[in-house]
Amino acid sequence: MPAPDWHHALAAAQFAAARGLWSFPLARSKRPAIPSPHPRDPHCRGACGLLGHGVHDATTDPERLRELFEAAPWATAYGIACGRPPHHLIGLDLDVKHGDDGPANLQALATRHGFDIPPTATVATPSGGLHLWLTASPDTQVTNSAGTVAPGIDVRGTAGYLVGPGSRTEHGVYAFASGADPNTLAPAPENLLALLTPPPAPPVHAPDPEALRAGIRVQTAYVQAVLTGESAKVRAQRQPGRKNRLFASAARLGQLITAGTVPEQLAHDELLTAGLACGLTEAVCERTIRRGFDRGTGHAPRAA
Repeated sequence: MPAPDWHHALAAAQFAAARGLWSFPLARSKRPAIPSPHPRDPHCRGACGLLGHGVHDATTDPERLRELFEAAPWATAYGIACGRPPHHLIGLDLDVKHGDDGPANLQALATRHGFDIPPTATVATPSGGLHLWLTASPDTQVTNSAGTVAPGIDVRGTAGYLVGPGSRTEHGVYAFASGADPNTLAPAPENLLALLTPPPAPPVHAPDPEALRAGIRVQTAYVQAVLTGESAKVRAQRQPGRKNRLFASAARLGQLITAGTVPEQLAHDELLTAGLACGLTEAVCERTIRRGFDRGTGHAPRAA
């Protein structure tokens, strides 16, 4: 039979879900309580229908929430998924440890960038920190980060989660902070959102596919086979390991570039296209290909 902490966590999670906050069970470690049904496949986000996808299991449906908790009778806490409707929650985790003072650093950001920190639902953490709950519009995409905005400030956005109030963890109990209204969910100030949302990605300068195919066709059969073979390896690689695979293929082609067998520009363009196709960014592809070519040619690393 589940322990009292399990019943307490379930009741708190159900209360949060009734307020439109998507919840799911956590273990005492603050990690998702239900083991993944396929730990070697990080790409599934719950489409398989099985339980055990962490924040992607989160729900506001009381029956589904109870099903999740019944699958984890060892759960003593719960997580609240950020970025979900209707609130599109953003969490600011303000740490006070390791010499960092998250609340003071947030106030400094507010002064520097001209915004006020609105009164909003706030959770006190066992370490003496605070979780501020803010809301955003549906089209706002806030990425998760740790200490990027300022030391001691972790941001929880899309696909992130906060430990819910009423949770009991190995570090202590999470509870609404004294003096904060749990029912107030304030919109994040625009100037704060500008700090939390990433700038638009620069346009990707992918090689022209027709020119690339034409360039490969005029090579010898051996060169064609090597280029398409290394490209296929990169395209087929799943995370983790995509960058390592691209590096290995670039090093292999770098050896042939040194021998005068493969044109460097053609090898670069083919690997860049393959790296983009497997999900790497252009910047990561360029750095990795350059390092791989340097390894294969035996040259000292070139400047970025």
